[in-house]
Amino acid sequence: MPNPVIGMIGASVGSAAVQASAAKKAASAQTASAQAGIEEQRRQFDMVRGLLQPFVEGGTGAFKQQLDLAGVSGPEAQRAALTAIEQGPEFAALTRQGEEAILQKASATGGLRGGNVQAALAQFRPQVLSSLIEQQYNRLGGLANVGQTSAAGVGNVGMQTGTNVSNLLQQQGAAQAGSALATGQAFGNVLGSTGQLFGSIAGGGITIPQGQTMFSRWGF
Repeated sequence: MPNPVIGMIGASVGSAAVQASAAKKAASAQTASAQAGIEEQRRQFDMVRGLLQPFVEGGTGAFKQQLDLAGVSGPEAQRAALTAIEQGPEFAALTRQGEEAILQKASATGGLRGGNVQAALAQFRPQVLSSLIEQQYNRLGGLANVGQTSAAGVGNVGMQTGTNVSNLLQQQGAAQAGSALATGQAFGNVLGSTGQLFGSIAGGGITIPQGQTMFSRWGF
C-alpha cells in the first residue's frame, strides 16, 4: 500500500519544482525583453549620432577657422586664413566688379585721371577685404553654432539612453532576483509543509499504515 506521507512529500516537491520552473521562465522572458530594449536604445542612439555627426564635424571645423581668423591659433594660422580670403574667388570677383564700376563712372564724368579716382581705387580693395573677413567670421559663427547645438543634441540623447539602459538593467536584475526568491520560497514552503506533516504525525493527526514507516519507500 502506498505510503501517504511519501505521497504528500512528493506532491509538495513536485509543486515546488513547477513553481520554480515557472519563475525561471518568467525571469528569462523579462530578462530577454529588457535586453532587447537595451539593444534598441543603443541602436537608436547610434542612428541619431550618425545623423548629427556631419553637423558636429562641420561646426568643429568652422570654430577652428574662427580661431584662426581671430589670431587665437597664432600669427601663422591667422595669416593663412586672411590670405585664403584675399586670394579667394569671392574677393577677386567683388574687386573686379567694383573697380570696373569706379573706372566707368570716372570715365563718364571725365575724371579718369583724377586723384579722387586713384584714391578710391586704393581704398576699395582693403575695404572689400575687411568686409569679407567680417562676413566670413560671421558665417563660420553660424556653422559653429549649428555644430554646438548638434553636439548638445547628441549629448542629451546619450544621457537619455544611459538612463533608459540603466532602468532596463535594473529590470533585469529585479527579474533574476525575483526568480531566485520565488524558487527559494517554493522549496522553503516544501520544508515548512514537511515539518508540519511530521508534527501532525507526531501528534497523531496522521497515521501510517501498519507495516510501513515514513521511510519504507526508500527501504528503511
